[in-house]
Amino acid sequence: MKFEVQHNDSMSNARAGVITTDHGVIETPIFMPVGTQGSVKGVHIPELKNDIKAQIILGNTYHLYLRPGTSILEKAGGLHKFNSWDRPILTDSGGFQVFSLSENRKLHEEGAEFRSHIDGSKHFFTPEKVIDIERSIGADIIMAFDECCPGTAEYDYARKSLELTEHWLNRCIAHFNTTEPKYGYSQSLFPIVQGCIYPDLRKRAAENVAEKNADGNAIGGLAVGEPTEKMYEMIEVVNEILPKNKPRYLMGVGTPINLLESIERGVDMFDCIMPTRNGRNGQLFTRLGTINLRNKKWESDFSSIDENAYSYVDTLYNKAYLHHLIKVNELLGLQIASIHNLAFYLWLVKEARLRIMDGTFTSWKNDMIKHLSNRL
Repeated sequence: MKFEVQHNDSMSNARAGVITTDHGVIETPIFMPVGTQGSVKGVHIPELKNDIKAQIILGNTYHLYLRPGTSILEKAGGLHKFNSWDRPILTDSGGFQVFSLSENRKLHEEGAEFRSHIDGSKHFFTPEKVIDIERSIGADIIMAFDECCPGTAEYDYARKSLELTEHWLNRCIAHFNTTEPKYGYSQSLFPIVQGCIYPDLRKRAAENVAEKNADGNAIGGLAVGEPTEKMYEMIEVVNEILPKNKPRYLMGVGTPINLLESIERGVDMFDCIMPTRNGRNGQLFTRLGTINLRNKKWESDFSSIDENAYSYVDTLYNKAYLHHLIKVNELLGLQIASIHNLAFYLWLVKEARLRIMDGTFTSWKNDMIKHLSNRL
C-alpha cells in the first residue's frame, strides 16, 4: 500500500491524498460504507460502485468469523470473490464487538474470551488468531486486535486497557510479519491508538504506534460515550504525533459534522453505520440539514427527496412516497433512504477534498456546519 499527500490546507490540518492498494486507488478524505456481514445493508454492489461511488468498504471480523466462517470465505477465494466487490476492503479487528459484549466476555493477557451473540457458543480471540482470520477474509487493510474501553472509563482502567492493547499490538505485528496473504495480493496492517480521553495516554499510545512504521494508523476508542469536544481534543493530540506521510483512520465516526471537524484536524479515513442505520429509521442527511421522514409534515410533500441529487433515488422518488414507505416498514423505503444517506456522505468527503485542493476548505466547512445542524 502507498499513500501520497497531494495537498495540505493552508488554514488547518486538512489534507487531500491518495491511497494505492492492489484493488485500486482511494482518494482521501474518504468515507467507507460499513458492510458488517459482507454486505452494505440493503444496497447492491452496482449501486455502491456506480451511484454511491464508494471507493472502499468495510467488513467486520467478528461477524464474518461467526458467519459464514473463514472456511467458506477461503473456499470462495476471500471476501472480494464472495461478495463480488473488486475494490479495496478494510476489516476491523473485532475489538469493538468484543467491547460491546461486556456481559459475555472476559479479557486476559493472552486474549479475549467471549460468547457468540448468535448461539452462546464460547470463542477465544488472540492477536494471532485475529490476524489469521483477517488473512482468511482477505481485506486490503486489516486492523490490529485491541481493547476498546468505554469513553467514560476511569484513568486506571484506561491505562491498564492501553497496556493490554500495546501488548496485543506487538503480537499482531510479529504474527503478521511471519504469515503471508492467502490470495495473491498484499495486505496492510494498521495499529490502533487507544487511551480513552486522557491526553497522556493518547500521547503515549500515538508515540508507540508511530514507532511501528506501519502503512497507516487508526484512532480507536472515540465516539463511545465521551463528550464530542473531548473526541476532537484527542484527535488533535494524536495527530500531532502520528506520521504525516501515513493515512489516519478514525474508527466508527460519525455524523456529517464529526467528519468535517475531524478532516480539519487531519483525519483521512472514516467509517460509521450511521448513514444506513439512521436511514432505516427514516432519517435523511442533506447539506441543508436533517430530515425525519416519519414526521407527518412530509405526508403530502411531493417534491423530490433532495433536489441536490446525490443519488438517482433523490430525483426518482418524492418525500411523500418515501414517508409512506417508511411508515409502513416497506423494505424499499429502507433501501432508498440508505442509498441516499451513503451517497450524501460520499459527496460530503469528495466536496471536502475539492475544497482542500482549491484552498476554500475552512470557509466552506464553517458554512456547511451551520446548515448540517438544521432540523428540517
